[in-house]
Amino acid sequence: MSTREVPGWMFAVVAMSVLQLGAALTTSLYPLVGAAGTGWLRLVGGALIFLALVRPNLRSFSRSDLRLLILLGLVTALMTIAFQFAVLRIGLSMTVPIQFLGPLAVGVIRAKSGRQALWPVLALVGVVAITQPWTGTVDLLGVGFALLAGLGWALYIVLTQAAGDRVSGLRALSITIPVAAIAATFVGLPEVWGNITPLIAIQALGLAVLMPVIPFILELVALKRMTTAAFGTLMAGEPALAVLFGSLILGERLDVLQLLGLSAVIVAGVAAARTGQRSTAIPGSLRSSERSGKPATD
Repeated sequence: MSTREVPGWMFAVVAMSVLQLGAALTTSLYPLVGAAGTGWLRLVGGALIFLALVRPNLRSFSRSDLRLLILLGLVTALMTIAFQFAVLRIGLSMTVPIQFLGPLAVGVIRAKSGRQALWPVLALVGVVAITQPWTGTVDLLGVGFALLAGLGWALYIVLTQAAGDRVSGLRALSITIPVAAIAATFVGLPEVWGNITPLIAIQALGLAVLMPVIPFILELVALKRMTTAAFGTLMAGEPALAVLFGSLILGERLDVLQLLGLSAVIVAGVAAARTGQRSTAIPGSLRSSERSGKPATD
């Protein structure tokens, strides 16, 4: 089977598995360089890798494409830093189910069936069961960061598909990740300053391969082969993977009610994900780039 014959959902599943593994391992840097510093170092590492791989020529991008990629970079920075702060305060197992409300909303908004409006309600009930606000112990700031990360994730899905349609291959990531790294500098560098060591730099570079290099490449491919509705709701598996890696690596535990809430979130995502594959026909903008002699490969 060639790469082009592999369905988009396979790329998406591998991407979210690598992403959650990286998210769990990343917490090891929190005591050393802080949450924002950790996110910033990963973005810097990812930026260096993509720049080395692609060596983008800014003159080869149209102004409209550059504006889109810069916007995507800013959204990526928002999603990354908000996620790190959320995990620091409420843990990976609780952050990801809340963050998942973002892509689920994308799936429902883009879906053709009005009945899918029921699934966000079920997911919201699940999130309430996970956070258990009636206990008075919920970290509202941590939940707020998780919701902000969810908003960033939703915007990321929409903008990444648009970028994937208009810019070929890894060229989009060679712009968006450096932009994200620059944007995150304002909150990340102050935490890292004076604490960085060669060992931490090597760790950050290795984590950058897991987050964002491998997942973002796979997601870019997946979004070119799937509808945003299918991709956004296929991410229903992310909360389960977050709990798995949170338990195995971080020692996090959910009680019975929280596990039931997690199940509700997953069921909502799986039910909403019943949409078809996206056509893989080359968009008009890429056909134009082929006529002008620019590459338009995956």
